[in-house]
Amino acid sequence: MRMYLVDSFTDRAFAGNPAGVVLLDSPADETWMQSVAAELKHSETAFVVTTAEGAKPLRWFTPVAEVALCGHATLATAHVLGGDQIFRTKSGDLRCTAADGWVRMDFPADPSEPVDVAPGDALPGVTVEHVAKGRFDLLVVAESAAQVRELVPDLAAIRAMDVRGLTVTAPGDRDGIDFVSRFFAPAKGVDEDPVTGSAHCTLAPYWAQRLGRKKLVGEQASPRGGIVRVALDGDRVTLAGQAVTVFSGDLHA
Repeated sequence: MRMYLVDSFTDRAFAGNPAGVVLLDSPADETWMQSVAAELKHSETAFVVTTAEGAKPLRWFTPVAEVALCGHATLATAHVLGGDQIFRTKSGDLRCTAADGWVRMDFPADPSEPVDVAPGDALPGVTVEHVAKGRFDLLVVAESAAQVRELVPDLAAIRAMDVRGLTVTAPGDRDGIDFVSRFFAPAKGVDEDPVTGSAHCTLAPYWAQRLGRKKLVGEQASPRGGIVRVALDGDRVTLAGQAVTVFSGDLHA
């Protein structure tokens, strides 16, 4: 079967977030999909049934677990298949449209609610202004983008938290960037995710309310880095990004 490596949320190779994409003729065994994802070692590998009529079944696996929502691997899958796509997932049907070299993904918004949780030693050097929790992740708002960029987190402390992952964010520090973020999910086998589409389902409602605008641009300030355009529309978020195919080949096992 065909397999691809795609760098998502970037317009150049070896940047953004790499995702594996495996094209299936029929639904596959979960244990096998998990083994493939562990072999590839990307933060997520997507498995899509291309022969399905209508919405195509799509699932995502980290090296150690299945996840219910993943933005960059959805973008990678839409990029590989081309054109407009609808994917049937554990988070409902996700619609993707392609135009002008960008893929736009219609995702459910995941607004956060303030929680009385202190990150403690997990984020050394970060002055915490706000802590909230969405469906999946903890959201921590830092005082400055510099604190986000320079952060060296305590991954063991984050791993012990009862969440999928932790997003740390702050206002943007350069023209054209409304906010910066980084995302850590060591309990799911992803110490730091280069660019996290699903985290922006929580980032978008927070920053839209704070900045008073529904269309924003986020920079995920990981070492690889990436740009995510977001647009909040009620209980939905449009995430837009570019993608580059790095290689393709045949999966034999």
